[in-house]
Amino acid sequence: MTRDSKAALAFLEACAARTEAALCRLLPPPSTLPERLHEAMRYSVLGGGKRLRPGLVHAAGAAVGGDPELLDAPACAVEIIHAYSLIHDDLPAMDDDDLRRGKPTCHKAFGEAIAILAGDALQALAFEVLVAEERLPAAARVAMTRILAEACGSVGMAGGQAIDLEAVGRTLTLPELERMHRYKTGALIRAAVLMGAVAGGCAQGEGCYRALGAYGEEIGLAFQIRDDLLDVLGETAVIGKPQGSDAARGKPTYPAILGLEASAALAVTHCDRALESLAGFDERADPLRALARYVTERAS
Repeated sequence: MTRDSKAALAFLEACAARTEAALCRLLPPPSTLPERLHEAMRYSVLGGGKRLRPGLVHAAGAAVGGDPELLDAPACAVEIIHAYSLIHDDLPAMDDDDLRRGKPTCHKAFGEAIAILAGDALQALAFEVLVAEERLPAAARVAMTRILAEACGSVGMAGGQAIDLEAVGRTLTLPELERMHRYKTGALIRAAVLMGAVAGGCAQGEGCYRALGAYGEEIGLAFQIRDDLLDVLGETAVIGKPQGSDAARGKPTYPAILGLEASAALAVTHCDRALESLAGFDERADPLRALARYVTERAS
């Protein structure tokens, strides 16, 4: 493991602990009505995952000199949206997965109906968390709400999932595959970076905002390419989901189009572009730099 990967993991662990504590407070207690729904929401959000997206919120906020206390709400909001998307992606009508983060998927543990409702309730909760953070200026809360909403919609995760479903069994061109992943995976990663920037005081339209947006786009693609590689090279016990599941379903992937070596090289190219976008930032952006290298090298 490289020094940057170690630094990124240490940063993510600190952010994960902070985010986990905040999420525990924000999620409805499992003892309140409707108990089964609240239990499913907590099951899907707490106690698992790398918390990369909250880490990116905190890293981007730190890069522009933001107050860590004001980054917790957007960090939690983006992670709640991520959890909702995984619940719905795992459903039989979508990717039909039985395992997520090393444990049964939400619909396997609670049934399909409760899983759908848990995803719906989590999506609503994410926006409630954002608008309720009154220590942030109203303009910042509106901007973050719009960023997150766009990342969820038809030119974000939902659109990417629709393209993904239509692409099963087909051979996509590289530009088509990239567009799909800019929507399905990259949009929320970019949103996490931009929400951290806004919460940290970087106004939309400023140079720092544009540079961080470019960074988010590039690491979103690097992350997905590495994910595709891990589906081929990883072990189920390490990656937390069945190895080879993409190939088994006939899903288009970077290795299927480019091969393993060229895919790995492309991930490095996107990482390098992300780092170039941070050229105008000082050492406060070092966590972002470390995270860019981490997503390109990670083992899970």
